[in-house]
This record gives sequence, structure tokens and C-alpha cells, in this order.
Amino acid sequence: MIQYGLLIVLAGLGEGFSVAHGTTAEGVWRQVMANVKIQCSVYKGITTMAYWLMKSEPDTFSLDDLRSRPDSTEHWDGVRNYQARNMMRDQMKRGDKVFFYHSSCPVPGIAGIAKVVREAYPDGSAQNPESRYYDPKASAENPRWFMVDVKFERKFERLLPLSELKAEPALAEMTLLKKGNRLSIMPVSEDEWQQILSMV
Repeated sequence: MIQYGLLIVLAGLGEGFSVAHGTTAEGVWRQVMANVKIQCSVYKGITTMAYWLMKSEPDTFSLDDLRSRPDSTEHWDGVRNYQARNMMRDQMKRGDKVFFYHSSCPVPGIAGIAKVVREAYPDGSAQNPESRYYDPKASAENPRWFMVDVKFERKFERLLPLSELKAEPALAEMTLLKKGNRLSIMPVSEDEWQQILSMV
């Protein structure tokens, strides 16, 4: 009876699951396994949202600039570091959240939040001789560099400065704070994301 009761509980996890009166334990088990397969097929395509930090010099492109763009959306071009490119090209997904970080300024820090609204596609600036990001080795067949589209979501009431991030023990392992790190794009763990939100 204990095994049968457990099977009924498991079966109850599937919406609309029912067992006919008098069904044997073996019969219930077969139905449970069939239901599990159905549920797995439903959730197979679901992926977990990731978190990122993206740096931009505010004199060139700030969070306010992003907010002022049509639909508060802009492509993130000009990435010319292979490691950052690979993360953008291979790992960034639509819906991922982004901390917008102001860098190379008097008070560097996190200004707010954006989100990825279009996954990686060729960065056209690499093939434009008039662009500061031009790469003569890039071509239509081998674009070499990629970009994503990001959309403004939120501006913090105050800039969260780098000095405060460094002073927070819970962020000791954050990629941004690693010695020698110069990446313009980097992953942020969920724990780090929540900790930073609690500091705003």
C-alpha cells in the first residue's frame, strides 16, 4: 500500500493524471512513466536565465543613451576580445539580465539593468572601413565579431560604485573584482546578482 500510495502522489504531479479503480501497481507505474515522458517533452526546451555585466564608457554610450534609443533598445557592437565575443556569441540568450556598468570614468560602477532582446548576430561595424571597430579580416563569410541587442529596463536611484562592490565580502569571487580582469562582458552568478540588488 505504501508503494501504491507513493505512485499516486507522483502521478498527481502531472496535470490531468488519473488512475482507474482497480488498476494494479504495475499498471499505475506504467501510467506514471508515460506521464513523466509527456511532462519532460513539455519542459525540454526551457532554459535557465543567465546574468551578465556589460561595461560601457558613459561618455561614449551610457545607460541614459540606451534608454533614449527607439524602444530603449540598441545593439552592443565593438566587442573585440575573443573571450568576451565567445560568451556573447555562444552563451547569451534572449531574456538574460544585464548589469549596465559605467567604466573608465571618475566613478565607475553599476548604473542599472538591461536585458538581452536579440541573440548574437554579425557585428557590421567590423566590416565598415569608416568604423573605429573595423577589422580588415572580417567578411560576410567570416564575420569574426558578433553583437547582441539589449533593452533598457531600470536605472538605479544611485550609481553603485566599484568601491562598494569591492568592500562587500559576498562579492569576493565576482569576476569583475578579480585582479587583472579587463573583460567588457562577464557572467554574474545568481547569488551575486541578488546581493547587488540588495545594495542598491
